[in-house]
Amino acid sequence: MINYILNLNPLMQAILAGIFSYLFTMLGASIVFFFKKNNKKFMNSLLSLSAGIMFSASIFSLILPSIEMSDSLKISKIIVLTTGLILGSLLIIIVDKLFTKFSKNNNHSLKKCLLLILSITMHNIPEGLAIGVAFGSVIYNLDSITIITSWMLAIGIAIQNFPEGAAISLPLYNEGFSKKKSFFFGHISGIVEPISSFIGAIIVMKVKYFLPYLLSFAAGSMIFVVVSELIPESQNTKYKNWMAVTFMIGFILMMLLDIYL
Repeated sequence: MINYILNLNPLMQAILAGIFSYLFTMLGASIVFFFKKNNKKFMNSLLSLSAGIMFSASIFSLILPSIEMSDSLKISKIIVLTTGLILGSLLIIIVDKLFTKFSKNNNHSLKKCLLLILSITMHNIPEGLAIGVAFGSVIYNLDSITIITSWMLAIGIAIQNFPEGAAISLPLYNEGFSKKKSFFFGHISGIVEPISSFIGAIIVMKVKYFLPYLLSFAAGSMIFVVVSELIPESQNTKYKNWMAVTFMIGFILMMLLDIYL
């Protein structure tokens, strides 16, 4: 089964990886069926581990390949990295600003939960693009990007989606939604990932010169989410040292997979 999947064309694998990442959102949302209250240490540990994996993937699976591709296309890597990282960060900033502004104007708890759904859904779009860009760029035979490293990136993003699904379903359940409805709204936020992974793969496979920009763009959005959301949220606990350890475990794990696979 695994060999069959690995032998599929990169576009099909990008779609499957997006679906795989979406399933982890569904799995995280399903936690509402088992717990009345979330285990803060467990959820923060997952966030911290995911932050380490995503930060490492941003460097080894996105930024370094962007530099390599820029050199091969004779494009200024300084311009590529600066443009991509800034635009990727701006995307997340704009989304956060929009929803923060709207939430300040509306104090109704139910609508705040709906804004949370929209916010996390918007955050999943660049993550899906990152998956698609990784798989789509395999056709260019870059040393830094292979099918295996692309799957490792997808796994890192998938792990990060688990607490996101729970972060929607549990608050909705606390606001009086049934467990089934809470689960539905929790997992539906991840449906954009297979769609955006397909779009990301198509773009880089059709227009080669977009690849280094899209790689750095995806890296910028991922790093910004890690620094602005995942790390601060995971550190909002008395177990700060443990959270730092899990971050390093995630970073080293992804680094070793990128280097040796």
